[in-house]
Amino acid sequence: MSDTERSNKFASVIAKMLDNKLAKDIVILNISNVSVISDYFVICSGDTGTQVGAMTGYVKEKIKELYQRLPIGEETDSKKRWSLVDYGDVIVHILHKEEREFYAIEKFWSHACTISEEDWKKESEDINLNNIT
Repeated sequence: MSDTERSNKFASVIAKMLDNKLAKDIVILNISNVSVISDYFVICSGDTGTQVGAMTGYVKEKIKELYQRLPIGEETDSKKRWSLVDYGDVIVHILHKEEREFYAIEKFWSHACTISEEDWKKESEDINLNNIT
């Protein structure tokens, strides 16, 4: 499996984790051909600051258990209205729906390729998140 395929799988698994936590409007952008900062962005929305914080904690915990990986960087605002978790090849953006509209990440990166929900679900179907404590 190539590095790009591994990153695609990793981003897809993160999207599945967020989907399991009722994240809204999950989008995966392949930015590898338009930027050197990362290969993929996983972007989603939450309805409340509490949900944004809970999804961020869940992703970090499950990635540590499943892949033994810790983020190389993390940022969040004091009100938990947005969170960024940087794994190098994949950067996760979890935003309150209002912040998502304001920052418009997808519009800024409109020249990136979007991975369809069908594709990321298929890519992550072999991962059973229920077996992870």
